[in-house]
Amino acid sequence: MRETTKYVLDESRLPTRWYNIQADLPVPLPPPIHPGTQQPIGPEMLAPLFPMELIRQEVSQERWIEIPEEVRDAYRLWRPTPLYRARRLERALDTPARIYYKYEGVSPAGSHKPNTAVPQAWYNKQEGVQRLVTETGAGQWGSSLAFAGALFGLQVDVYMVKVSFEQKPYRKALMETYGARCVASPSAETAAGRAVLARDPASRGSLGIAISEAVEIAAQRDDTKYSLGSVLNHVLLHQSVIGLEAMEQLALAGDYPDIVVGCTGGGSNFAGIVYPFLGEQLRGGRRIEVRACEPAACPSLTRGRYAYDFGDTAGTTPLLKMHTLGSAFMPPGFHAGGLRYHGMAPSVSHLKELDLIQAYAYGQLDCFAAGVTFARAEGILPAPEANHAVKGAIDAALEAKQAGAAKVILFNLCGHGHFDMQAYIDYFAGKLTDQSYAEEELRASLAALPKVA
Repeated sequence: MRETTKYVLDESRLPTRWYNIQADLPVPLPPPIHPGTQQPIGPEMLAPLFPMELIRQEVSQERWIEIPEEVRDAYRLWRPTPLYRARRLERALDTPARIYYKYEGVSPAGSHKPNTAVPQAWYNKQEGVQRLVTETGAGQWGSSLAFAGALFGLQVDVYMVKVSFEQKPYRKALMETYGARCVASPSAETAAGRAVLARDPASRGSLGIAISEAVEIAAQRDDTKYSLGSVLNHVLLHQSVIGLEAMEQLALAGDYPDIVVGCTGGGSNFAGIVYPFLGEQLRGGRRIEVRACEPAACPSLTRGRYAYDFGDTAGTTPLLKMHTLGSAFMPPGFHAGGLRYHGMAPSVSHLKELDLIQAYAYGQLDCFAAGVTFARAEGILPAPEANHAVKGAIDAALEAKQAGAAKVILFNLCGHGHFDMQAYIDYFAGKLTDQSYAEEELRASLAALPKVA
């Protein structure tokens, strides 16, 4: 038996359509609402931020949405991505489980994020937009939008959470290589940033703050739109290429997952691997167990409240029904910066409320230990964010071992850790700790949630 089993699809098998789980939900998603009127918002509230085609995708109830050929052509730079059977990891764990992982680290930016950055940039270009502005945590999204901007000739400005800006200088360098401008957030460039700095000059930032800065800039300029790397429906929709490819690749292997695992921050890579399989289940297909793995230091699914909340810290966005820690919540500066967001995607939150997915929260040290175990067995160094999915998959495999069950486990290895070596240096030096938040701060943040009738 060969130890390396890799399932690769020909370019001709690149998906032609994105999958939209809204078409199959047993209960519709609660709509975004206006913070003043508390009525469902219309396209006019989103038009200053997004091109009309993305707004249509955001509210679409169609199961399948065609992928423009220009977007598919850009996808061909790295898609379809490989699926691996993790035989060496199975042996290291001595488990009867069969473990598969979809590897998104082969993209130009090293993660799954270009799957939505490319179509977002293309749709903006089609509507005459000249400049995109966004936020980024760990830098994978900022790198991806910078790459997409270079493909389609758009200027890109990125507000990068300050703690990650300082921890991950190579991500900033990659963005600048693609032609983008990268600014540490909170910054003095926006009213939102200046307000945070006035309260706390040493603020390490958060995704909520960076979103506020980016949205503020986009709303002020007619030639500029805002791009978001996670949370919203159109973003998660674009990521469905991951799961659609994985379904075909598992068919080549003659397998189908019992358990599907993804890490969760805002929900994009999780939705990408999970939603096509969950859609099959919702249409009467085989049932699966779905595990959403999040950081214990920012546990929106496991500790957050399901409520309407702002998507940003300054309170400039519509209210979204989601699992949230409160838009004022300031997570500690752990290394998985892409997971340091106060809320979870409305559709992921909705599925949790419907008991269609389960949530698990893990400490930083356990996740790095899992990533090292994976790297020593499979040879790929995961990003700190991806380590949460690795941890979830390893736990599932060890449970299968204890039960003597030959479970089939699929997880999304959403990115490599080549730009995160300082985190691994700190881990091996014993400098990493399991960071935590103050319970009183969480209570205060939840107490400040918008009052919705």
